[in-house]
Amino acid sequence: MDLSAVPRAVVTPCIKVCIVDGATGLCLGCLRSLTEIGSWSSMTADERAAVMAELPARRDQIDPAKLEGGPQRT
Repeated sequence: MDLSAVPRAVVTPCIKVCIVDGATGLCLGCLRSLTEIGSWSSMTADERAAVMAELPARRDQIDPAKLEGGPQRT
């Protein structure tokens, strides 16, 4: 059996909370842009890894009151 033909799961930050913040254009669940979400499956592993590395910093762009847990999150 050729294991290279077996599809692999694509790593994704999606948490099934799909609400786009109008001010930033980022999803409040995964912090990706609509363009990133739409092209995620066609991105290379390196492109996805680069976006994943940016996600923690993007949280600061969102009004804390819009995020789950509001201002209490750390």
